[in-house]
Amino acid sequence: MASIGRRGGASACEDEPRREERAEQQAPAPQGPVLPPPPPVDYGVFMQGLVQAMQTQAHTQTALQAQLEAHVRQIK
Repeated sequence: MASIGRRGGASACEDEPRREERAEQQAPAPQGPVLPPPPPVDYGVFMQGLVQAMQTQAHTQTALQAQLEAHVRQIK
């Protein structure tokens, strides 16, 4: 019985990397000015900002919870 598919036994999986390589080679060059790389990240400053945001969120959640409890007491 004849098999259906490609001749020579090459599977579609074997051709995928080649297709990707061809697509990368054929990709158009970027248009416009070339931007410089972004400045390095100061992770200490980043973490301070993250901690501050988390503290603000915790305070906001506490205040909202207090408002909700006060509202529930007014309803009862």
